Amino acid sequence: MLLAVAVENTRTLAGLVFEGAVKRHWWVSTDSRRTADEWAVLLQGLLAGETPVSGIAVCSAVPQVLHELRDVVARYYGDVPSVVVEPGVKTGLPVLVDNPREVGTDRIANALAAVHLHGAPCLVVDVGTAITIDVVNAAGAFAGGVIAPGIETSTDALGDAAAQLRRFELVRPRAVVAKNTVEALQSGAVHGFAAMVDGLVTRILADQSFPPNTPVVLTGALAPLLQRDLTTSVQHEPLLPLRGLHQAFARNHP
Repeated sequence: MLLAVAVENTRTLAGLVFEGAVKRHWWVSTDSRRTADEWAVLLQGLLAGETPVSGIAVCSAVPQVLHELRDVVARYYGDVPSVVVEPGVKTGLPVLVDNPREVGTDRIANALAAVHLHGAPCLVVDVGTAITIDVVNAAGAFAGGVIAPGIETSTDALGDAAAQLRRFELVRPRAVVAKNTVEALQSGAVHGFAAMVDGLVTRILADQSFPPNTPVVLTGALAPLLQRDLTTSVQHEPLLPLRGLHQAFARNHP
C-alpha cells in the first residue's frame, strides 16, 4: 500500500494507493508551521486501522513543509521505500521549460497521471490556491502552462481591498445576474473563473495547434465549484496528484 502525499499551498491531499487505485484519501490543511512530529502524529492518526504502508511518495509546493516531511519519512518510516518528486527524480516526463526547477512538483505529478490516464497531448486544469493549466505535448513532455490567481486567493484579496464588500461562502449562486451583493460576488467567483478557464483553454489549444478533442483533465480541491459551469468538455479527476505520485514511485521502485 502506497502512502501518497501531495502538498499544495492551502490544502494537502493524502491517500492510500494500491495497484493504481486510490483506496482512501483525506484533505488536510497545509500549515508551514507544522513540525515533523506533528505531521507524523497527523499521518499516523489517518492511517490507524489501515493496511501497513509499504511505500511513500511525496510532492510539495511548499518548501518548509517538504523539509518537515523529509524528516518524517527518515525518522518514522526509515525502512519504507520512498520517493520525493523533485528535479533529478525519474518521472519519464521531460520538462521543456526555461528552468525546470521552477515547476511545482504537484504540477509534474498531475501531468504524469493525466498522460497515463488520457494520453498525450492533454491539458491539466488544477483549481486550488492558484489556477494552473499545464500543457503536455504530443510527445508526452511537459511543455509549459499558465498560472492565474485562484478563486479563494482573489476573493480574499477583494474582501481586504473593498471596504463595503464582505467575505462570503463559495457556492454557486442562483443566477448569473444577481439581485444582492453576496450572490453578485458568488457569480463573479464561479461564473467569472469558469469563463476564464474556458477562455484560456481555447487560447492554449490554438496556440499549441492541438486538435479540438484534446483531453482536458480537471482536478483540484475547488474544481467541483467550476465544473458545472465550464463549457469546456473535461475529465474530472479529483485525485489526480495521488495517481501521479503512484506513477513516480513505480518508476523509481519497479
